[in-house]
Amino acid sequence: MNDAEKKIQLRKYKLFATGLFVLMAVIFVATTILEKRNPAHWIGYIRAFSEAAMVGALADWFAVTALFNYPLGLKIPHTNLIENSKDRIGDNLGNFVVSNFLSPSNIRPYIQKLKISQFVGEWLSKERNQQNLVKEMSNIVLDILNKLDDSAVVNFIGNKAKEMSDDIKINHILGNGIEYVLDKNDHQRMITSLSKQIKDYVLQNQEIVKNRVKKESFFLIPKFVDDTIAEKITNGLSAFFEEVENDQNHSLRTEITQKLYAFSHEIQTEEKWAEEFRGIKNDFLKEEKINQYSKDIWESIKKSLSKELEDEDSALKKYLQKNLSELAENLKSDEKLQYKIDHWVRVTAYKYILRNTHQFGDLISSTVGNWQGKELSEKLELEVGKDLQFIRVNGTLVGGLVGLVIYTIANFFI
Repeated sequence: MNDAEKKIQLRKYKLFATGLFVLMAVIFVATTILEKRNPAHWIGYIRAFSEAAMVGALADWFAVTALFNYPLGLKIPHTNLIENSKDRIGDNLGNFVVSNFLSPSNIRPYIQKLKISQFVGEWLSKERNQQNLVKEMSNIVLDILNKLDDSAVVNFIGNKAKEMSDDIKINHILGNGIEYVLDKNDHQRMITSLSKQIKDYVLQNQEIVKNRVKKESFFLIPKFVDDTIAEKITNGLSAFFEEVENDQNHSLRTEITQKLYAFSHEIQTEEKWAEEFRGIKNDFLKEEKINQYSKDIWESIKKSLSKELEDEDSALKKYLQKNLSELAENLKSDEKLQYKIDHWVRVTAYKYILRNTHQFGDLISSTVGNWQGKELSEKLELEVGKDLQFIRVNGTLVGGLVGLVIYTIANFFI
């Protein structure tokens, strides 16, 4: 029922209670006049009833009216109580709610009944809700993304890149990388590949070796001798690298491994390498380059993310919906997960409510206190005014009956 309907209802019951008083007044006047002309005893009883009923009606009218207004506009003490006492009413109402409704013993039974996990699981299990949630999340993120200041984001990325680059020691990273490869023995494949390539190269370029031997040979040495020497060299080299290729425990492999470990240790510990890599890093990460890299990174991220958020069938949205479906199933079937979530919600809600009960009281008190006094009176009168009019009606009838009883006793026993 809205306020307009409540006002009509209140006016109707006010008229009813007032009409009953007017009826008693008319009866009183009529019986008073009639009694002077006709001394019948029954007229006195009716007159006594109507007279006492008028007194009761007026008394209760004054009491009810005094709650919300000044009776007849007269500023009689202790009248218009609601408007004059609204601050105290707000404080008392706030304290009453906190003391009687927000106490630990009253809150605990309701908190213990909370089962958020099942409710969320059931809600998320519906495909339409999943799609709506993903859509709303996408719209929120997309809105944030579009409202971001691009230059501020680029500067942030650039500053973070500079901070990170200052802490990066490339010589340590490279040295640790070499050691990692050596510890995993992955460098052996490289040695095997290089050995095979060198072997094949020597065999495929024997003429180069022959020409080189002939060029360096003494002019009196016959050609067949030079060819024999060249053949021995190519065969020896190819055989050597074939051994390295096939023998995982070859001494050359061991020597290369030792040299690589030594080199790794050297670039990590010697200052010349630190300076060398620092110079390379500074040349590569100049401020204008960092700014350009940051701009390119942000533009790429923003473009890709915007496309994924705008596209209804994007991989990102499908991934989110898939995970929401899995989460819904877990919330419905995983009892341990249900207990963890529900327990956390209950404990958090219980602590939060108890910690902030005074704020609920302050909210009620301040809300009532901020109302205009007349407004508060009108609000309360609309809510309880109808029932208060029945007090006037009852006062009229009860008053009349009491007056009738007194008049009867006075006539029979006094």
